[in-house]
This record gives sequence, C-alpha cells and structure tokens, in this order.
Amino acid sequence: MHKRILQRALHNLQQQNPNTIIQPILLDSSTCISLIKQCKSIKTLKSLHALMIRSHLHTNLFFSTNLITQYSSLGSITHAYSLFSSAQASDVFLWNVMIRCFVESSSYERAVGLYCRMKEYGVRPDNYTFPYVVKACGHLRDVKLCRVVHGDVVEFGYEYDVFVDNSLMTMYGRCEQVGVSRQVFDRMSERSLVSWSAMIGAYAQNGFYKDGFALFRKMLSERIKPNRVAVLSVIPCVSSETDADEISRVIVEHRLDSEQSIQNAAMLMYSKCGRIDIARRTFEKIPNKDLIAWSSMIEAYAQADMPIEALDLLKQLKLQRIQLDYVTVLSVIRACSSLASLRQARFIHGFITKGSFQNELVLETALIDLYVKCGSLEYARKVFQRMQKRNLVSWSTIISGYGMHGRGREALDLFDQMKETEKPDHITFVSVLSACAHAGLIAEGWSCFNSMTKDFGLTPMSEHYACMVDILGRAGQLNEARVFINNMPIKPESGVWGALLGACRIHSNVELAEFAAKSLFELDPENPGRYVLLSNIYRSMGKREEADRIRALMKQKGVRKDPGHTIIEVKNKMYKFVVGEKSNPQTELIHKELDILMERIRIEGYVPDTNFVLHDIEEEMKEKMLYLHSEKLAIVFGILNSSPGSVIRIKKNLRVCGDCHTATKFISKVTEREIVVRDAHRFHHFKGGECSCGDYW
Repeated sequence: MHKRILQRALHNLQQQNPNTIIQPILLDSSTCISLIKQCKSIKTLKSLHALMIRSHLHTNLFFSTNLITQYSSLGSITHAYSLFSSAQASDVFLWNVMIRCFVESSSYERAVGLYCRMKEYGVRPDNYTFPYVVKACGHLRDVKLCRVVHGDVVEFGYEYDVFVDNSLMTMYGRCEQVGVSRQVFDRMSERSLVSWSAMIGAYAQNGFYKDGFALFRKMLSERIKPNRVAVLSVIPCVSSETDADEISRVIVEHRLDSEQSIQNAAMLMYSKCGRIDIARRTFEKIPNKDLIAWSSMIEAYAQADMPIEALDLLKQLKLQRIQLDYVTVLSVIRACSSLASLRQARFIHGFITKGSFQNELVLETALIDLYVKCGSLEYARKVFQRMQKRNLVSWSTIISGYGMHGRGREALDLFDQMKETEKPDHITFVSVLSACAHAGLIAEGWSCFNSMTKDFGLTPMSEHYACMVDILGRAGQLNEARVFINNMPIKPESGVWGALLGACRIHSNVELAEFAAKSLFELDPENPGRYVLLSNIYRSMGKREEADRIRALMKQKGVRKDPGHTIIEVKNKMYKFVVGEKSNPQTELIHKELDILMERIRIEGYVPDTNFVLHDIEEEMKEKMLYLHSEKLAIVFGILNSSPGSVIRIKKNLRVCGDCHTATKFISKVTEREIVVRDAHRFHHFKGGECSCGDYW
C-alpha cells in the first residue's frame, strides 16, 4: 500500500520534471523526506501531502516538520502554520521549525509571538530556539523586547552557549546597543571565528570603525585565521589607504583574494579611501565578472563622485547581456544625482522605462529625487503623478524637492494630500520643516512642529529642532532661536548650532555667532565650513584679526576648506570652473563677453557687493575679483555655447555667493534667459530679473 502511494507521488514528480529517472523503491523515512524536498511547487507538495494523510504518514513528527519547512521555502507560510497548528505537538523541535520558518520569511513579529505562546504552553526553549528568536528581535529593533529575551536566555541556562551569544551580539548591534554586544563578547568563555566576526560587524554597523579594526587586529594576534565573513565584516571599518593595504595583505596571505565577494568589497574599500584607481584595477582582474562585480564598481564610482565613469560602466554592462537589477540602476542614479545633468536623467529614465525591474516603487522614488536634483520639478512631478503606488519615502521625496526649490506653499499642499492616506513619520516632518525654512513660512513651520506630538505622537528629534532654528534664524528672529535652543528637552547637536551660525551670517550677528561656533568647534571640530563661516562673519564686520585667528586655527587643526567650483553641461560634456578660471580653451572669449555683460547689468542697476571679497585689497580690485567668480564664468560660457532662449543650468558645490545671486538676476533679465542654479543647499530659478527664492535664502 505504502509502496503504491509513494510510486504515485513519484509519478507526479516525474511529470513536474520529465528528466527524473524513476526506479522502484522501498518505503523508508529517507524516501519520504527526499520526495518532500523534490517538490518545486505548492501544487505538487499539496498532492504529496494528501497522499501522506491517506497513508497516515502525516502523524510522523519528522515528516510533518519537513513538510512545514518545504511549504515555507516555497513561499506558503500559511500552509506551513496550518500544518503546525494541526500537529498539536509539545515537542520543542516542531516549535523551533515553525519559529525558524517565520524568521526566514521575515515574519519577525509572528516568530516572537509564537515563542511567547511556546512558553505559555510549557514547552521549554532550547539552544536551537534562541538563535532564531534573538535574530527576530534584532530585526524588530525593540531594545526592551531584546532585554526580555536575553533574560530568558539566562533563566534557561544558555548564557554561555556560543551560538546563542553570537546571535545576541548581532541582535544588540542591530539595536544600536554595541556596548551590550561587547559585554556579551567579553564574558564568553569560548569564542568561535563567528563570535569575532559578529562583534566586528556590530562595531562596523554602528560606526565604531576604529574599535572594529582594532578587534580584527587582536583576532589576528591570537592566531585566529580569518575567513570570508570576518574580512567582509572588517572592510567597512577601513578608513585609510594604509588600513586598506593591511587588509589586502591579510586577504592574500589567507588565500581569500579569489573570492569574488571579497574582490567586490575591496573595490568599495579602496574607493572610500580615495584610491579609485586601485578599485578599477581590482575590477579589471576579475576573470568572470558577475552582476555584483559590475554593480560594486559602479557603486565605487558613485562613492567617488565620478558619475560620468559610472554611466560609461553601465553602458559597457549593457553590452555584456547581463540582466540588470534595480540595485545596479540605483547606484547609477545616485552617481548622477551629483552630476545634476537633466540630459543624463532623461537617459536613465528611458533606460528604466524600457527595462523590466523589480521594486518599481524604489526606482520611481529615486527618479523623482534625481529630477529634483537636476533642477526639473516638472519631470519629478510627472513621475510622481504616474506612480501606481506611493509610500512615505516617495511623498517625503517630492515634498523635499518642492522645499529645495523654494516652493514652500506647494510643499505644504502636498503634505496635506499625503495625510489623507499616510501617517507622516520623522523624515516627512524634516522635509516639511525644511520647506518652511526655505520659503520663510514661520507660522506654518510652528504649526507643523507642534503637530508632530499633538496629532501624530512623534517625539521631535535633533533634525527637527535644527529646522526650527533655521526657520527662526533666517527670519531674523535670532533671540527667539536662542531661547528655543535653551528650552530644548534634548542636548543640541551640531545641526542645531550650525543652523544658528548660518543665520548669524545672514544677519551679521557676531556675538551670537561666537556663541554658536564655540559649541560647534567642540561637537564638529573637523568640519571646515564652520570655521570658514565664522571667519567670513568676522571679515564682513571688519574684524580682520579675529578672522585671521580662525584661519590660523584651521591650519593648526589641519582642517581645509573645499575650494569653490561651478559645473555646467554643454553639448553632452561637463565643464568645471573655479575662481579666475584660465584653463578653458575659450578663456579669452569668456572674459571679453563677461566684461560686456557686467557693463550691461550695471546700466540696469547692478551694484557690486564687495563685502563678498574677503581680501584686503583696493575696492577696484575687489570688483574685478567678483567678476571672476566661478558662477559668473560658467554662466557666460553657457550663454556663448547654447542656443538663444534655452535654459542654462549650473551647479555650485558651495553656497552661492550673494553678489553672484544679485548679478544672475540681472543677467537673466538682460539676456532673456532662464538660469537654474543648484548650490549646496537649494535651487535658485532666475528669470526676468527675479529669483524663485524671493531673495530669502
């Protein structure tokens, strides 16, 4: 009887896979398990399951657990749980199997819920239970729940089980409790290679890179041979070329250099250290490059802010006839976001439209962000309107985009629309408050800030307080901003003081700027922008000695200011301009046209603001230096090399100069050209002598 049933089941499997050779077999447990594992569809598995029920084989606990596992692996967690519930077994093995199925299907809350039921039913968890329950807790990132489960680990006597402890370290690392991870690590009586890798990974995940790298060195000093996982865990901790070279030596010494996952990680490692050339050499040495290798190199170019190279690599990848995934395309989008090229954005959009990619929602949201950063709200809004589904991220992205372009009212309208279907989160409120700051919407900003707690039960974070300081500071309400900071229920972070310092620059408040800068130099001593801002405030107020003191402090600390530059795309080629640019082939023509243009806008009423020249030179020389700012050079180059009436788009890596802002308004008027300027903080759309920011920036 059993033999006939199994042969019929095998016949079903043969129909599913005609290449299977059927042999007469005898009934045994391994045969049943083999048949279960051969099922590649729910239909076939259910057919076999039905035959087993008729033969009363389903009452065998071992068969049941394998059926549950196979149902889960085929994506039917519902069938798996139904079978588990009907088994009504008190055997911990069956409970462990179902908990594992929930975890592997990312049903973390159900896994923890089942664990709680398991204890209620008096089934004692064992050392196979806890690694899966602990993993579920880590993904839920609920610290209170993690501590409860950790208490159970101790209560049931598994505090020193190496497998459970490894899971605990990873769990606490996910919950940003890396100190507790280290406590678990330090009290372990024995450690496996997995233990070291888990602790190093916890450090890397939480940004404790020096600690992670030091622990890896200690692991090597204890003559523990690293494997692929250990090396991949420490690579994010690498912060210098010297560290990268050290890891490379370890990789070669332990013969891990042929592992493609390590080669891919090494590319990103060297890119992060500024050695994109070594990253590319590593890429070229890989004999049979898979999609991950190509994606890693594209991501390396994105990290190195080399968008043109990332795009070229994408074009090469297309020729390889390798099926692209959405992760690769996202890397290209991220790279091109820094390029600010509308033409390239349109190319990527077309590429996505023609292809067939998973996670369309993620790609569409990334496209919205790309168009926003290329200065085209029109295209960004079109993508948004055509989306079949939207989530909080897509709403926040379009709201943020309108804020960056100074269209605060529209951003608030979108926020109101969003609230009809979605509950805003912390990120959404940052987008809305930033929009209010850029548009000078003080009352609206207060209303949004207060509604966080009152209407949505959200506790404001440092970013939201920084936005409110920005709103008040830009509006000139500096005393109110200072009182607001003093009354904050949390300690002000660098973003809060940075917003106040920026407001002091706008409104020339030296005393308050010094107060803000003092806190900034303690919290963020490596940020050059803070020093430069205070130095500029001093110079604009005629305090030369104080300005020189700040510059000397920068030199002493080894902090360097990023040189200002402006990029423009003309005829499918990118051009970079710096102050006094002379390397461009059209330099002589640019300077000649610039002199003519500056004279034209002077007639229209432009008056050079020499406060933006921070050098002790004659007034006439200051005006000449203003003329040679990178923004003006790029705009003139665009005028000379584009058709009349076309839009000129430029990107400045720093905040746009105040004099250039005024001059560009006049240039847009006399040339009858629309000029879109993206700076480090926002967009300015100049047209007919006016700017979209309304001079509120």
